[in-house]
Amino acid sequence: MKTEQMQDQSIFEKIIHFLYEIGIVVDFQELSETDCFLPGFLIKDGAIVIDKNKVLFPGDILHEAAHIAVVPGSERSSLQGKTIGSRLEAAAEEMMAIAWSYAACIHLKIDPHIVFHPSGYKGGGAGIVASFDKGEYFGVPVLAWLGMTNPPSAHATDNAVYPVMTKWLRD
Repeated sequence: MKTEQMQDQSIFEKIIHFLYEIGIVVDFQELSETDCFLPGFLIKDGAIVIDKNKVLFPGDILHEAAHIAVVPGSERSSLQGKTIGSRLEAAAEEMMAIAWSYAACIHLKIDPHIVFHPSGYKGGGAGIVASFDKGEYFGVPVLAWLGMTNPPSAHATDNAVYPVMTKWLRD
């Protein structure tokens, strides 16, 4: 196995373990390409369904899990990947999912470029990482308003500010 494949496998396993740990259901099964928005996985009934043989970018799983994490808990079990973009709060949820994904990368000690890779985010992944690395965040005020993190500020005196999350799943 190539070093890059072993690294991807290690990152994949770290991400899956994290999702189990925070309470996001992960199921493994064979998927057809027409089932998936992104290669190798989908969101079905609030769970991530993964076809290990078809995943191209393990970081994409983390971002899609973020969509599950930021929807209201009462709606989580009915979430379907194909309807995420048509949800009433889709734009806010996308911004929160990006911020959540970045925080998860920091928490897991994985390079954010694993999630924000050149093939995603309409080629803007590197710009997102650069902005977040400089503390230029978006989506964080909503995560803070929902009690999932604390906003960074000049007056923060503890370590529990974004990108540290106080909880990974929205109530």
